[in-house]
Amino acid sequence: MTFPRLRFGLAANRLHHESPGAALFKWLERSGPAIRELGVELRAVGRTYHAIEHSGLLAGYRGLLRYPYGRDGGLMKLVAHIPQRPGGEPALDGAIYLIDPVDPSSIFPEALALKRQCVTHGKPFISTLAGAVEWIEVERLHAGLGLSAGQAARQAFDFAAQTVALIAHDALKDQMVDFADSHFELLSRFAARVGTGTTSGRLNAMAWSRGWPRERPWVQPYLSGPLGGDAQIAELVLEGRCQRVIFFEDPHVARQHEADIQLLERAVRVVTATATCATSPAVAYKWAQAMELLA
Repeated sequence: MTFPRLRFGLAANRLHHESPGAALFKWLERSGPAIRELGVELRAVGRTYHAIEHSGLLAGYRGLLRYPYGRDGGLMKLVAHIPQRPGGEPALDGAIYLIDPVDPSSIFPEALALKRQCVTHGKPFISTLAGAVEWIEVERLHAGLGLSAGQAARQAFDFAAQTVALIAHDALKDQMVDFADSHFELLSRFAARVGTGTTSGRLNAMAWSRGWPRERPWVQPYLSGPLGGDAQIAELVLEGRCQRVIFFEDPHVARQHEADIQLLERAVRVVTATATCATSPAVAYKWAQAMELLA
């Protein structure tokens, strides 16, 4: 069986490829067979490429392609390949960048631009081990293959034991309500839902209109982002009390509480093995549609 060719940019900060048990290798151990089965093309920045080659985890796989080292513009090239390419050259379908939140290179302009372009074009920007494992499973499900064999894949989608955060910037609050309404049954399978500010209020109003018991909120409300809500949810993530963040970002407006947003994203990356973050409506819908195939 052949599948549409998927193309992903791939990079990892030093922490995630410098030792045998690093996140990059854990990902390939779990997702390598599915990567081969789907024929995913991985365009890996220099040092990440060489780490994979040295590990032997994708030995003989022709879908692993080398980009220059970061210092020679490799990550910049990934950024340039996210938008539609001139002359019909295929663009990347997303980026997997395993980020160490205390690595200075993780906030270089090209690193920030890679995420921004993915959000702008509605493509996945995956920065944690858990997210990388999950997204390959999402692609498997959309390809009609079902989950990978093994209990670990099932446990990752045990929503009854997980909490999801639902957050949206002002311009995308309507889209968040529409998303939650469209996938209400799926999101209701989570043990709990949390949100910030007016977004949580609007989501609760939607849930009550659908018959959710009025005596309890569908979404546990926290403060608005500028008042500390992002930091409150970041603490939940760090303590293992929130495993998923669905964050509809508006990449086109200046945000006075940018530091709070980055804090939440950094918290997700600190607990890279257990937390995921989706940052655009298109990515969230694709994830939800895949999850509903499991029902």
